Amino acid sequence: MITLFDPIQVGIIQARNRIVMAPLTRNRAGAHQVPTPLMALYYEQRSSAGLIVSEAAQVAPEAQGYRDTPGIYSPAQIHGWRAVTGAVHAKGGAIVAQLWHVGRISHVSLQPHGQAPVSSTGRRADAKTFTVKGFEDVSTPRALRLDELPGIVEQFRQAARNAMDSGFDGVEVHGANGYLLEQFFRDSINDRTDSYGGSVDNRIRLPMEIMTAVAAEIGADRTGIRLSPVSPVNDAKQDSDPQGLFNRFMDRLNPLRLAFIHVIEGATGGPRDLVPFDFPELRLRFKSDHEAGAWIVNNGYSRQMAISAVAAGTADMVAFGRPFISNPDLVKRLRFDEPLAAIDMSTLYGGGAAGYTDYTSLVSSDSAPGPAENPRPPLETAA
Repeated sequence: MITLFDPIQVGIIQARNRIVMAPLTRNRAGAHQVPTPLMALYYEQRSSAGLIVSEAAQVAPEAQGYRDTPGIYSPAQIHGWRAVTGAVHAKGGAIVAQLWHVGRISHVSLQPHGQAPVSSTGRRADAKTFTVKGFEDVSTPRALRLDELPGIVEQFRQAARNAMDSGFDGVEVHGANGYLLEQFFRDSINDRTDSYGGSVDNRIRLPMEIMTAVAAEIGADRTGIRLSPVSPVNDAKQDSDPQGLFNRFMDRLNPLRLAFIHVIEGATGGPRDLVPFDFPELRLRFKSDHEAGAWIVNNGYSRQMAISAVAAGTADMVAFGRPFISNPDLVKRLRFDEPLAAIDMSTLYGGGAAGYTDYTSLVSSDSAPGPAENPRPPLETAA
């Protein structure tokens, strides 16, 4: 029986277990959105994950939506990320970069020259973002012109190349949580009347162009995407037919043979059964190709849920978010069913080492099984 703690091949990436560290924005980048040595230590501490997905990195200056988030478009940022990937690889870990464009979830104070954020639409989101003044309402966006859309695709393509130059093992395109790609996906947001709005095929056009360009640039076997088909975060109201929309997108993605799909089931950080959606159907469409990559599930998974999902074959990997913040050794704690440390919510966004790199790990035990051995009996009860 396959277990949560067994290795898996994710495209060209070898993961030593099936536990994924989900992307977690922590707002600790340095000047000019450059990754810092403290960030390298943070990821190094969590490198026992089978696969780390980095915090989201904006693909261009205008892609930024929150203060002190790292970019992946400048030489200084690439240099900073090299320290992060080097630290993870030195511990035997694997890490992919999450590529991000926030679209309308931004504020003019974070935009070059104080310009309006860009989106599929000119309608403002009922959402907040994190600025130098704290949490503020997002600004009214400007709808992207048709002639600007190839430039968005190029930003993602170049960011993927920069990720390779930074030492990452691959990339995850951020297509979830109400950011730019979802602003094109959902007809509740996308009010365009051109070839990028209206029909499902039109609304998935920009995401498909981005995924095709990224896969062509670095290889589909190093490329994945994160999706949240029904999550309402960042004022992403439900599409009129989310199942049809994402079924069609999965069918279009399949010929690319991506390394992985990372799916948020339900509301991000909230109810898993928010609205009806057939996630197994989505997975079956992806898995219709016998060479399909890994199916990564996310959102509120407990240890037993994760064990059961992998054992039953409904997931290839399980992503954990906030538990990794306060438990740098989460893999060990899950393996041996140890209690999880509580998270300090006051230090989630911004700051220094406190609540970031000062969480402690369990003391190693000489009697504990080695990483290649099976965990103790609770696995046997997985259904």
